[in-house]
Amino acid sequence: MTPADPPSPDRSESSGDYIEISLPLDGEAAEAVCELFERHGGGAVVETRLRSSPESGRELAEPEHWVRTYIPARDVEARERVERGLWHLSRIHPLPEASIRQLAEANWAEAWKSRFTPQRIGDRFLIVPSWLEAEPKPGDLVIRLDPGMSFGTGLHPTTRLCLTALESFVAPGSSVLDVGTGSGVLAIGAALLGAERVVAIDIAPTAVETATANAAANGVGIETVVGQADALGDEAFDTVVANLLAGTIVEAAGQLYESVLSGGWLIASGVLDDQVEDVAAALTASGFHAPTVELSGDWAALMAQRPELAA
Repeated sequence: MTPADPPSPDRSESSGDYIEISLPLDGEAAEAVCELFERHGGGAVVETRLRSSPESGRELAEPEHWVRTYIPARDVEARERVERGLWHLSRIHPLPEASIRQLAEANWAEAWKSRFTPQRIGDRFLIVPSWLEAEPKPGDLVIRLDPGMSFGTGLHPTTRLCLTALESFVAPGSSVLDVGTGSGVLAIGAALLGAERVVAIDIAPTAVETATANAAANGVGIETVVGQADALGDEAFDTVVANLLAGTIVEAAGQLYESVLSGGWLIASGVLDDQVEDVAAALTASGFHAPTVELSGDWAALMAQRPELAA
């Protein structure tokens, strides 16, 4: 018996509208769908709900994660690629049915903005979407963030793990490299912690534009670069933070090692708990000491030190 064809998209939307495609996901399925949305959609927005669910109206016993993308309705090919991609992923991972809705051009931005609220992370960070107000406590480091349609606001567990780790590893006057910067939230956090030099790099030009704008809005100076870590040549930093995907970290372990100064630290995340062993093995094989691991639900961050040079 031949499997049914994947669904074909409705091609009737007007040219000024946007399509929102969203699914409630966590763990490995969330990682796969994020990668699909980044590759074929309008980027991936990950929303974590800590209290009630607007869709069901019920109280949540545990945090609930939604992955969303927004595609111009006129881009029929992009929508078809995403829907076919979800169909094929559902053959590998059981996926809930995607929620698909059409948003008028004037309303789509407000639709995704309404999903975000101020978030307290670690001991000192308070992330506030740029369109909201919040009252910080004494000693808070406030990050005002306009994430853009495609990039995170610090709600995802991996971003939270990285920000919390930065509190421990970034010393005033030090240097920090943020690999895969996205919205720039980690680079901005490092600058607020007192890093003297912060470089934020991403392969996506739109991410670099967003990070640059967000840094300026927060009054911090960071350098932004389009490319991968090897675009910086042999330059090395006291702390490198790489919130990527497990496979990417494994492939780039050697380059990440070269990007960390002797005695410095790598903070690596975007790793599921069942991928920790593989990532740790790749980091130690590249020369790092055995990493320590912090977990948040199904997600992990690994902190690995580059050995100090012998005197």
